[in-house]
Amino acid sequence: MKLGISSYSLYQAVQREGWTILDIIEWIAENGGEHAEIVPLEYDLLEQPELADQIREKAAQCGIELSNYAIGANFVTESDEAYLAEIERVKKHVELAHRMGIRLMRHDAASRPLPETTISRFEADLEWVAEACRQVADHAASYGIVTSVENHGYYIQHSDRVQRLVERVGRDNFRTTLDVGNFLCVDELSVPAVSKNISIASMVHVKDFYVRPSYRNPGEGWFRSAGGSYLRGAIVGQGDIDMPEVLRIVKASGYDGYVSIEFEGMEDCRQGARIGMDYVRALWKEL
Repeated sequence: MKLGISSYSLYQAVQREGWTILDIIEWIAENGGEHAEIVPLEYDLLEQPELADQIREKAAQCGIELSNYAIGANFVTESDEAYLAEIERVKKHVELAHRMGIRLMRHDAASRPLPETTISRFEADLEWVAEACRQVADHAASYGIVTSVENHGYYIQHSDRVQRLVERVGRDNFRTTLDVGNFLCVDELSVPAVSKNISIASMVHVKDFYVRPSYRNPGEGWFRSAGGSYLRGAIVGQGDIDMPEVLRIVKASGYDGYVSIEFEGMEDCRQGARIGMDYVRALWKEL
């Protein structure tokens, strides 16, 4: 297992202190991370391709790996032209991943407003979405890159829907970026969901949440799951997810790839990310 941090975890420092992705990579290395996961939020590498070179060079200087490149995408479009354009856009990001020397890439696949995220709508969209993922995966295969879909966004977030999409795409280099916490956003418990999907994971995100029932509004800083429960980001190991059991399942499966800490709590992002990484490192050794 190689433990590192998603750049998303330090987005607070980007917003409040003007950190760049290069600052983030340096901080991850200085705080014991073995890899950095690149999630572009304040920049677009299609518009700044030279930054891809700087990211690769910075990681090499700091002595850490670049594990995964994660971008947004939505293949549910209003026209055939928009659909084809989105596929081509994602393919260009595959080429940027290759430029950075990254061999794993997560792209989103589909999004709809919450009232439209029904299972019947998902089944109706499935082949349309799967074909787009297929084309991207085939393009990525020529670069030796494994693409993946993450369990987030409410629409393709349930463990069964992720499995269904991966199976429908039918490519060895299309898998899932498994976020152990995100299942809660669709009211699915992490332990059984992780157990279901760890066998198809190319990447693991470790995230924690505090959870409160729908009838107990805790106030500011919380958001709601699809079923109405209240969620708030927590430092990994301090929230309500049974993290020892989740990580036991991951380790027992034989998974030995990259593990990224994702922190989105209210605490200082540096403190939250560091404590979470230290917790996972110590727990993994005990399991």
